[in-house]
Amino acid sequence: MAATRSANAVWNGNLTEGSGTTSLDSSGLGTFDVTWKARTEAANGKTSPEELIAAAHAACFSMAFSNELAKAGHTPEEVRTKADVTFVPGTGITGSHLTMSAKVPGISEEEFQKIAGEAKVGCPVSGALASIDITLDATLES
Repeated sequence: MAATRSANAVWNGNLTEGSGTTSLDSSGLGTFDVTWKARTEAANGKTSPEELIAAAHAACFSMAFSNELAKAGHTPEEVRTKADVTFVPGTGITGSHLTMSAKVPGISEEEFQKIAGEAKVGCPVSGALASIDITLDATLES
């Protein structure tokens, strides 16, 4: 079954001096301030499209990894994923680097890395970001 999620944005003013908000409409979890400075300099309590993409990528990868583990007969105790999405003014979004660590009882390092690589490719957000470089550092915790 297909699912559609919605967000909304309002922008006032020019690109570099203006400001706006983005809201998570489907969940109703909140409205967040966005500015060009938050995108290219310090966040200062505001968000950016890249931070929102990073959140989506980290969550999606963690879910995809857990799913791939289940297919291989493993259940993780915990999966922690950080996504660093890079934005270069004048060029755009150039990459997303995933850093994941997980506790997975009974798995070998080799199988862990194989499954992590499969999850990186199979994650739907990775698919949506296919035009950029996606890298992964995966650490199996004991």
